[in-house]
Order: sequence, then C-alpha cells, then structure tokens
Amino acid sequence: MDQERLPSPHVLIFPLPLQGPVNSMLKLAELLCLAGLRVTFLNTHHNHRRLIRFSDMAARLEQYPSLRFATISDGLPEDHPRCGPRIMEMFESLEAATKPHFRELLVSGGFTCVIAELVMGFPLDVCEEVGVPVFCFDTISPICLWVYACIPRLIEAGELPFRGNNMDELVTNVAGMEGILRRRDLPHFCRAADLYDPHYNVVSTEIRKIRRSQGLILNTFEELDGPTLSNLRSLSPNTYAVGPLHRHLKARHAGASQSSNSVWKEDRSCMAWLDAQPEESVIYVSIGSVSMMTNDEVPSVLLEATKERGCMVSWAPQEEVLAHPAIGGFLTHSGWNSTIESIVEGLPMVCWAYHIDQLVNSRFVGEVWRLGMDMQDRCDRATVEKMVRHVMEERRNEFKKSADRMAMLARASVDEEGPSFCDFNRY
Repeated sequence: MDQERLPSPHVLIFPLPLQGPVNSMLKLAELLCLAGLRVTFLNTHHNHRRLIRFSDMAARLEQYPSLRFATISDGLPEDHPRCGPRIMEMFESLEAATKPHFRELLVSGGFTCVIAELVMGFPLDVCEEVGVPVFCFDTISPICLWVYACIPRLIEAGELPFRGNNMDELVTNVAGMEGILRRRDLPHFCRAADLYDPHYNVVSTEIRKIRRSQGLILNTFEELDGPTLSNLRSLSPNTYAVGPLHRHLKARHAGASQSSNSVWKEDRSCMAWLDAQPEESVIYVSIGSVSMMTNDEVPSVLLEATKERGCMVSWAPQEEVLAHPAIGGFLTHSGWNSTIESIVEGLPMVCWAYHIDQLVNSRFVGEVWRLGMDMQDRCDRATVEKMVRHVMEERRNEFKKSADRMAMLARASVDEEGPSFCDFNRY
C-alpha cells in the first residue's frame, strides 16, 4: 500500500512592518512557494490593509496557492505615522503588544520553522520557548551587520565613544574594513558621547540572536559581499546569500506578472513621463519610506521650478523606474533595497545617507564598489549639483563601467548554477 504523502513544510515569515522589509521578505515568500513550500506571511493589521488597498493581492494569491496571509496588531492607533522621529515607538509597541499574540499564533499554527526580521528580538525568544526553529532575515546590508558585530571590539579598543571631533579619522577595528571606514561612516548612534545610548543594546542583542538562530538569510550576492559574508559566517556558519531577491524571483518565475509589494499608493503617471524622455537623461531621486524632508530641504518653489523638466510623485513604482531606459542615475538615501535594485540595473548613484545601514552603504558605493558618489554630511545645493554632474556627465563613463560590470554579476548570481541560486537550494 502506498504511503500517505507527507505535507510540505510550512514556513511562517514575519517581517519588520516597514515598506522595505515587507517588500523583500514577500519576494522571499514567493520564492519559497515556487520551491514547493507552504508559506504564511504575517503582517500587521495596518500594513495588510495597505497592501490590500495598494497592491495586487488577489493576483498574488492566484499565482501562489500555497501562500496565505495572516495579520497581527502592532498595538498602535491607525493614525500613528510609523516613520520619521516616532519610529522607535513602533518597536516598543511591537514588543509589548505583538509578542503575546505571536506566541498564540505559533503554538496553534503547526509551522515547520519561522523566518523573522533580525531587528525584532521577540520572535526568536518565542520560537525558543515553543520549540520552533527560527532563521533570521536581515534586511539591512551585510556590511552594516558586520559593523554591528564589531562594535564590542571598537569599544574595547577605545575607538568608541569618539574622542575629538575629527569625523574623517579612520576606524581600524572593523575586520576587513581597515582603511575604508571613517568615523562618519559608522551608524549615527556611534556619535553619541557615551555608551548608554539604547541603540548599543539593540545591536548587541541582534548579534547574539544570530548565534542562537538556525541560520542567517541575506539579500545580497557573493561577488558583491564575499569578504563580509566570510566574516559573518564566523557568527552563523549557516548563512544564505540569496539576492538580489527581486531579480532572483524573476529568474525563477519568468512568466509571472510583475507584482507590487507597496504599502504606499504608487503614482504611475511618472512612467508615461519617462517614456517621453531621452535615454539615460533622467536622475531618479528617492529618500525611501522612513526618512522625512524638511521644508528647507524641499522648498515650496521646487515643483514650479522643475515642472518643464521634471516629474514629482508622492510614491513611484521604484523597480520599474530604475529599469526604465530614460534613467541614467539614482540620487538615493542608500537603503539596502534601493542600493541592490540600483546595482541590478547598472545605475551610478549619488548617495545621501541618513541612518541605520545607509552611512556604511554610501561609503562602500563610493570607495569600494566605485559605483557613484558619497555625499555624507555635506548636503548643500553646490555639493548636490557637483555630484550629480559627476555621475551624469563628467565621470559617467568611469562609473557606468563599474556599474555595468556589477549588474552583470548580480544577474548571473541568480541564474541557474549561480551562487545565489545554489545557496537558495541548499538545505
């Protein structure tokens, strides 16, 4: 008599409830569905409502019968901004309000394993309590994650907290990045005058959780981050580099329609405007979904001054914009999703970094990968103009050559037998 067929593994994916993590981890969910796994994607009530409203949820569920969505409260009122200076309130609320409901779901759900955003500490704690294996997914860059891991060494060596005001002084105790990182390239909390800033505790907790998890999943590829991945494997030997995720999904499911993962309403009018522009003539500007510009940074005359030669929208379909032939460069906040998406399209970057991993990403774009210009701590009108001209005109051939080469490696990494393709298939 034939044995009954065992059910396929059931994975619970729980992203940090922000646009970037939701976007990349939903792509990972689709890849796992294509591999024959059942996937439950756990979102907050707030973000799930926005996904239903602004993305093609029905089409997604039709494409992936083994994918389902579940929701959980983040404990915040609906009108809370969940970004900008109040974003830490969301982290505090997740720990207090979401943790008990997550435990209930885990106990009753019959999950084989959980893939959770690393920066959220409580999912790993709960998984250990109930005996469910957990893999960490980190949506920041591997280079920043390694900087986090080296912070105890920086403190021990006396490089933190900073002594004196020379922000260009080189940092010497981040292994593999000697001669590259300056003080200004470290995460912003490293500029605190003492070691009692709560961010120090957050990142040290992140690193400890990597060691406790079953493995670490990263949205990168070996040719871009090879030396850093080698170092991270000292923390988690079971490290998977499976990116660029958006390109990986296209490679595995070429016939699928392009889906939006946006929790913000996309204004597609910019695509028609781009269609009317000459090839590589436009620079795309975006500072992401968390940072906010002040009135000084976006003067009221900007829209009027650029109406004949520019197009401004509240939220753009970024992957499509970056892939458009009219785009010649990207002025970016250097978030990791944006950096990876720009690399895939071979676009030189002007990097205007703000926080988290963006500062070290910006430094690597300019100094290590030679893909553009690093504008840290120098954002004024003259500097912006100078760097845009470098990227779009004066040094364009230099940057484009590096960008095209890295784009080729990024795309090859997810082709069959490429390193990211093989890492995804590894058990």
